[in-house]
Amino acid sequence: MKENKIILSSIDDVKEFVALANRCVFDIDLLSGRYAVDAKSIMGIFSLDLTKALTLVVHSDGADAEDFLDEIGRFLEK
Repeated sequence: MKENKIILSSIDDVKEFVALANRCVFDIDLLSGRYAVDAKSIMGIFSLDLTKALTLVVHSDGADAEDFLDEIGRFLEK
């Protein structure tokens, strides 16, 4: 399991992120405060407070998880 902070600041960011997440076979969650949603659900993501950084939880430790993190690099909080 890997955790990172991400920022999704526009509708296009959310759409691109969901498209990338849906290509993965492992589970991915987004956490905002006490709320957790499936990162593959565009409606779930829009129910979160997108004005703040979200916690990304990738439920995989393999090379495929690293590839996913590389693909979403522009969304990772710096």
